[in-house]
Amino acid sequence: MMLLGACAGWSLITAAAHDGRPEGMLLAVLAVTAGHAVGRVSGALLPVAAPIAGAATALALAVALPGLSTGPRYAAPLGPAGATAALLALATGAACGAAWATPAPELRLVLRLLAAGTVLSGAALGSAAGCAASAAVLSCSLAAGAVSRRGVALLGLAVAAALVAGTTWALAADVLPGGLARVLEGRLTGHRVALWQDALRLAGRNRGLGVGPGRFGELGGTAPQIPSADGRPHSALLQLAAEQGLVGVLLFVAAFCWVLHALWRSPRSTPVALTAGASLTALAVLATVSNALSFTTVTVGAGLLAGMATARPWARAGADPRP
Repeated sequence: MMLLGACAGWSLITAAAHDGRPEGMLLAVLAVTAGHAVGRVSGALLPVAAPIAGAATALALAVALPGLSTGPRYAAPLGPAGATAALLALATGAACGAAWATPAPELRLVLRLLAAGTVLSGAALGSAAGCAASAAVLSCSLAAGAVSRRGVALLGLAVAAALVAGTTWALAADVLPGGLARVLEGRLTGHRVALWQDALRLAGRNRGLGVGPGRFGELGGTAPQIPSADGRPHSALLQLAAEQGLVGVLLFVAAFCWVLHALWRSPRSTPVALTAGASLTALAVLATVSNALSFTTVTVGAGLLAGMATARPWARAGADPRP
């Protein structure tokens, strides 16, 4: 709660300093907080049914998102603004977590088939990133049953997220080898990379307070404009660096690290914790290269999954058996 409060407070400070618009950040913090609270309660009362309902809802939203989204559609290669890929990764994590939580072998098989169907849904929806992210979450979940030390596995997930973030930053700074940079730019599109370079340029000029929340579209005008431009750099990390300075980036990283720490301390089984960790790491990776966190459905889903994976099931809470 202190971290989320600091994120909200810092967005207000930077907005006041530069006449910014902090409403988007405040909405995201509120969505994560509400999702986490609901996830803790539902995960304690219904440790199997709650993630099943969450997986079904996330999958339904991923399928319906193109019709529900009023914003521009960044279809390739990350789905509509990355939200489809993020929802598919969260749905897979919830289904796999429920599979590990249930004691019924038949239901476990059904839930893993649901997770496999979610992977195929990514391919059917044309979201290559969603298909890849869901497949990675499913693979990590299946391997989690053989892991005895969850701390080492969670540290590996943190390193993977850090490598993607570092590569994104290096690509924006144009310090990668030419061949690798061309390959990545071809996959991510030149316009997206140009937006990242704009964000990094603004961050370099305003390291302290940034340019203010919501002001990237006004000041980052070097990249060529396209009809679907939405005023965002399509990278949560670089957007925070440009709009809220280094402190905003540090708060974002600290929030992700806290989630991994909470999963390490979680009373749930190791496979459940690692499955949620893999799903949230996939979301962090997608957020680093897209604007997935700009969608309230995604931020609520992230809070829900984190809450359910860190909840203490009611049956194991030591309730008083006396009438």
